[in-house]
Amino acid sequence: MSLRQLNSDRSNPTPIAWFNDDIVPQGQLRIELDDIGFVMGTTISERLRTFGGQLFQVDEHFARLALSLESLGITSAELLPRVQAAAVDIVAHNIALCGMGSDLGLAVLITPGRAATSEPTVLVYTSALPFAEMHSWYSSGVSLQVSSHRQVPENCWPSHLKCRSRMHYYLADQEARSKQSDARALLLDQHGNVAEASTANLLIFNKDVGLVSPRKENILPGISLTVLENLAAQLGVDFQYADFSAADLLEADEVMLCSTSPSVWAVCECNGQVCGAGANGEMVRALQREFSDLVGLDIVAQAAELTAR
Repeated sequence: MSLRQLNSDRSNPTPIAWFNDDIVPQGQLRIELDDIGFVMGTTISERLRTFGGQLFQVDEHFARLALSLESLGITSAELLPRVQAAAVDIVAHNIALCGMGSDLGLAVLITPGRAATSEPTVLVYTSALPFAEMHSWYSSGVSLQVSSHRQVPENCWPSHLKCRSRMHYYLADQEARSKQSDARALLLDQHGNVAEASTANLLIFNKDVGLVSPRKENILPGISLTVLENLAAQLGVDFQYADFSAADLLEADEVMLCSTSPSVWAVCECNGQVCGAGANGEMVRALQREFSDLVGLDIVAQAAELTAR
């Protein structure tokens, strides 16, 4: 199915996706066994979400995607405009299949392609957002466990490269859950400083210092993290990138995570010890309100309403 056919057939009740320049039913997505992305794990990824049915920070996500592709030597100048246009059309179709007031996540996966060809493999698809989990995170915060598995250093691959080679996250979360069933992992960098949680950036807040993120060279430069930096400026709150330890984290006034789907939410404990003010922290609540104003809907209320349905 072409994009033109898709635009003329909004009655199609099947979620659709994009596979190598073709619109297909999402259930038909596949990857060949000899695809380098499968054989070697060299899959570049980008995840976006909608607010009110509209993709958020599209240009910023695709700019990061271009940087990631550049690291693999994949030319994106002609490819990414097509992918971005397809993403918008896929969301427009699939969001109509969701319930009133709901939103979607959107994933873009690109590999160098099959071993016998130089053409990249491209998959674009949507998925439901975990609103029930997000409601719990907003209401109660999350628990972290410091993992013995460390963040991948920049001399292995660039910190800006967002990829699906996530064995370290998987092992770290597995270790965290073995210690505390509802915890997720907190990874340190190679020097023992706080880096990031599995699939989320981390911030601490102290009233006399402001918001502090680990240094950029030790973390994935999250799109949501940049949004929070801008929102902090609007609130008149200092924001800096610096090294800090797990001990510093435990002494902070507030600790929070940020990523694409939940935007920003609190950490309530780390290694079984209470962290700051948890979900009732004034700063995390202020950032949630500012984020809500930015995207045009109350992110906390949306998760609560959709969970209650």
